[in-house]
Amino acid sequence: MSLPTAHATTAAPLAALLPTCQGKAWQVRPAPYSIRNNAATSQITDGRRTLIIAEQAGLVEVFAARPDEFPVTPDAVTDSTDPASVAWLAARVLRWILPTLDAETTAGTAVEHGAQQVFRDKRAALTEVAFGLVDHGALPQFVELHDGPGLVWRTADGHAQWGMWSHGCGGNYSLTYDGPESGLYGALPVLLPPLGSHTSTDAGSVFTRHLADRFPQLRPVSAREVEFGAYQDLQGWLRLGPDTDPAAPVTGSTRVCADVGSIGIDMALATAPHLI
Repeated sequence: MSLPTAHATTAAPLAALLPTCQGKAWQVRPAPYSIRNNAATSQITDGRRTLIIAEQAGLVEVFAARPDEFPVTPDAVTDSTDPASVAWLAARVLRWILPTLDAETTAGTAVEHGAQQVFRDKRAALTEVAFGLVDHGALPQFVELHDGPGLVWRTADGHAQWGMWSHGCGGNYSLTYDGPESGLYGALPVLLPPLGSHTSTDAGSVFTRHLADRFPQLRPVSAREVEFGAYQDLQGWLRLGPDTDPAAPVTGSTRVCADVGSIGIDMALATAPHLI
């Protein structure tokens, strides 16, 4: 097995865009082997998870490293090393690659040590999110449910409530919101997928058209609900409050509920400033 010929230039900027988790920042290290012949290759790691970055002829590939498994298929690919492409890679890492690795770890913990150890691990992870929220002015509180711990907090104006829920032995979390529509304006640009080929539609109601005009990634499901998401990405929905007519004019104070999953702990930490 050959060694890399050079370091990947995108490794350090990518590591800098990933949040510190469990007190450990992402570090760039030499890759232990070369995935592509003659490709510049580095690894970044936070001590628990490791990603391998390979660059060749302008192509950048990111592979999730797993014990006793040689990476074959990249988990993310881009054809440029510019800052926008590195930011896209970071989003891909936060939205899918790290949550997938964490889900695999959680599944192993459940088999080897049982559900209670999973719940303890998740409470520790949620504690880190809680400290992040406190740093931004929120006052989160733990909620212990039969299927694991949760975290709830109100926004600074007191008009809305967020929640983060572990839902059993699944690897990741769901994020919930109940409050005025305007309270989602900061979070949705972070949580929604890139625009891509999505376009707004005239289908649906006054409520769904209003949301789709502002966020074209949202797809009407009914007169009261829109959804978003795709394979290997965050998925979720927004729903009009139960006492509101979907044909009524929509303002920032219109009450909505939302649910987003499957969010990894790193994504939650990165999104925390928008959840207050």
